Amino acid sequence: MTMIREVVIRCVEPMEILSVDHVGPYMQIGRAFDALFGWLAKHDLLEAQMRMIGVYFDDPGVVEEKALRSKAGVLLPGPVMAEVASAVGTGGEVSVTRIRGGEYAVLRQVGPYSDMRAAYEWLYGIWLVQSGREAADAPVFEEYVNSPKETAPAELVTEIGLPLG
Repeated sequence: MTMIREVVIRCVEPMEILSVDHVGPYMQIGRAFDALFGWLAKHDLLEAQMRMIGVYFDDPGVVEEKALRSKAGVLLPGPVMAEVASAVGTGGEVSVTRIRGGEYAVLRQVGPYSDMRAAYEWLYGIWLVQSGREAADAPVFEEYVNSPKETAPAELVTEIGLPLG
């Protein structure tokens, strides 16, 4: 079965997200999300409208798996986010991470997270090469449109945002 993949070029507004750092295999970022959700629950900040975002800094084809850097994050509704961002400061397990705005190639991936590597290989190895565009020197981010706690793996929707130069 051939997967039909479609990329949309989207202008993304800069975002500030609350995040927890993760170092190690990208497939284990769930632990950082668990820590983040624990912190949000403790501070009474779990919001229905929050957006779950993962930020990925390293190429797994170049960097050793145990050294891969990523962040598990959430974007809270505007006023709440501004209030929390000013209170968080630095030095704690939760920090504020800025995601640059600008043009992104966005690939909507449907299916289990274990299929993400193939999606990235296609996005970088085929789409980017054929598009005539260049990747910007900025991290990729993923937005998790639905939750693995409430959604079957085959129906998970992830939007991969590849920053363009």
